[in-house]
Amino acid sequence: MRRGETLDENAPDLEGTIEEYFGPVTGTEEHEGNDLYVVGDPDNPVFERIVAGAATYSGKKDRLAVHFEEKPAAQVIEEGNADAAEDAVNAKNDFLLEVTGRDAKSRRDSMKRSVEDDPDDVPNA
Repeated sequence: MRRGETLDENAPDLEGTIEEYFGPVTGTEEHEGNDLYVVGDPDNPVFERIVAGAATYSGKKDRLAVHFEEKPAAQVIEEGNADAAEDAVNAKNDFLLEVTGRDAKSRRDSMKRSVEDDPDDVPNA
């Protein structure tokens, strides 16, 4: 998120926003003390499962925690859903833009800066 913005301002109804982009929330899952929404049967056939929600950190503003589980490309093609791959990418990018206020390029640049700032935290390839 950009400076001064909060998750609540960008997505006051986070559960509804998740459902709008990915399908009905089927439950919640605890991750590091945060209850995250689970979409167990996403509308887009590329996705296996989606876990997303607000993650609270001590002394910091809430952050978006999200995990997209996708089917292997070969399986998506075999199932005849190759056309859905572009829609899946667009759904992810549009969702992240709405909730964080940052586009894909801005998110990539931010990740590059965090790696450059602390190269010791990068796992060995």
